[in-house]
Amino acid sequence: MKQLLTTALLACLSISVAYADKSKGFFQESFGNYQEELKTAKQEGKSGVFMFFMMDECPFCDKMERTILSQPDVQAYFKQHFANFLFDIEGDVEVIDFNGKSKKQKEIAEKDFRVRATPVMVFFDLTGKPVARYTGATRNKEEMLLLGKFVVEKQYEKMSFERYKRQAKE
Repeated sequence: MKQLLTTALLACLSISVAYADKSKGFFQESFGNYQEELKTAKQEGKSGVFMFFMMDECPFCDKMERTILSQPDVQAYFKQHFANFLFDIEGDVEVIDFNGKSKKQKEIAEKDFRVRATPVMVFFDLTGKPVARYTGATRNKEEMLLLGKFVVEKQYEKMSFERYKRQAKE
């Protein structure tokens, strides 16, 4: 019985380590003060902030992290242009939003950004204003890179991402 329990605990530990490592290098560690994170992004010359709204048991989030956000070219592009944060929509952790208000993660996700299904990717400009939103997993790394380029080039001011994608294929 003791050996079975030890084996089960080791299996759970290896699963959680694997989950934490799949997009290692993509997301920055946050201290929960997104107003400060925004200031840092400005100082570092970033185009804005990228938030990946997710929840632990989401298979689509898992797939995105494992197959797209783990790609070196995706990581390099997003690190160059954005401050990148993982945001748990079920989180009870108190954080400070871009406006300096303290709220639980799940309150921000639900009330401020109306995130109901995951993943949801939201890009913010350097004032903390959301400028682009993508719901669901991107099809592949090329679409993810195109989404980043769409924001960096401020194409959201002129057209939708769907139209931008169509024009990029031409």
